Amino acid sequence: MSKSRTDLNEAKKKLCESTNKNNVQGQLTDAIIGKDVFIGVSQPRIVTEKMIKTMKKDPIIFAMSNPEPEILPDLAKKAGAAVVGTGRSDYPNQVNNLLAFPGVFRGALDIRAKRITSEMKVAAAKAIAASVDDENLGVDKIIPSIFDRNVETNVAEAVAKAWIDEQKSR
Repeated sequence: MSKSRTDLNEAKKKLCESTNKNNVQGQLTDAIIGKDVFIGVSQPRIVTEKMIKTMKKDPIIFAMSNPEPEILPDLAKKAGAAVVGTGRSDYPNQVNNLLAFPGVFRGALDIRAKRITSEMKVAAAKAIAASVDDENLGVDKIIPSIFDRNVETNVAEAVAKAWIDEQKSR
């Protein structure tokens, strides 16, 4: 998405400012060349092995289109991807909002927060990341399982603490 487009709403314009700072235009096949990371939230099977091979060495691929990702993990890895995540539970590194919820809500409700703040969201993300210990961390485990009950507790505690810290600093 280029900021040169005239059909963008304000939210997309703002997103474009942070995700396409060089205002890359054209097709995905052109935009992906030389990149370290691909984050897809678009449509199935639009990324090919050939496209992955044009990226930097050991790229990270988050193919989030669901139920069919932009590229299947085995094809991405075969083409040179170091880490692959999808939204699917039948592949490693499932990225799913269940990792954040219900922990975000539990933490906010426990502390009687009046809103969910950016600091609370960052705290939740850090708690999710910290839920994979170093000895289990690997290319097929960069994110905890949605079935790991510790994640909910970790997120709830982090969110509550973030709210308390914010209120103290006011």
